[in-house]
Amino acid sequence: ITGATGNTGKPVALGLLAAGHTVRIISRDAAKAITLTDKGAILFTGDTSDAALVTKALTGVDAAYFMVPMDWTSADYTAHQVKHVNAFAAAAKATGLKKLVTLSSVGAHLPEGNGVVNGLYRMEQAMNAIPGLDVLHLRATYFMENTLGQAGMIKQAGIMGSPVKADLKIPMVATRDIGAKALAHLLSLDFSGKSVEYVLGPRDMSYNEAAGILGSAIGKPDLSYVQFPYDQAEQAMVQQMGAGPNVAKRLIEFVQCLNEGHVMEPVQRSASNTTPTDMKDFAATFKAVYEMN
Repeated sequence: ITGATGNTGKPVALGLLAAGHTVRIISRDAAKAITLTDKGAILFTGDTSDAALVTKALTGVDAAYFMVPMDWTSADYTAHQVKHVNAFAAAAKATGLKKLVTLSSVGAHLPEGNGVVNGLYRMEQAMNAIPGLDVLHLRATYFMENTLGQAGMIKQAGIMGSPVKADLKIPMVATRDIGAKALAHLLSLDFSGKSVEYVLGPRDMSYNEAAGILGSAIGKPDLSYVQFPYDQAEQAMVQQMGAGPNVAKRLIEFVQCLNEGHVMEPVQRSASNTTPTDMKDFAATFKAVYEMN
């Protein structure tokens, strides 16, 4: 399991351990991984850009979960993504890996113009090119957790805001539901060939609606959402949030692609890709983070 201390990888690792599987994890931080290693997970210390390390971790395993780690300060974000993708793909080929679940994203069907998702398009292509590998790409939608970064803005400015259109209805998903999907597939190994599955949350909603739900949870029922111009949002990411200029540019490119409708073009909601956690359920998490801010 890669990303094993994160929002999706951790529930996958814990669930596999609880089911009695031997679980190997790759993590740069042994301290963060201690809740997993205490339960028997075998730690490979390092990251997925190290093909030799990944090869050791994948040798003899039945299946794997792969996600590309975020690097908020990367000088070239797509190059960062591709470095991890290429190392993992090389290790998967070398070890004859048979089953793989990846964390991909809506928008990964686009070969260009999709910003931070471009490396995930390349990931899907790279894993699909590995002979004999059954791979399932979980194309997750916009994370509910993305709203947590706005807690400080609400306290300081009394608003929520981002470059996403205020009235654009998009699916939003809780990361725990992505983890649950990945875990179910790794427990059952019920996929073959090269396949894609969307993970869409319970329903589509606008940021205007999300602001109302989250505002009510923190005692601000009139909380409003403001769409920021792309250039102002990009500048704020760099100057106030510490993003590298290239990362900020690629994030804005993705949001523009989202606002123009391209990201969701092939997405069709079904019972199987609809997950249970509603924004009203997630609001308790948002409230806890807001109160800690």
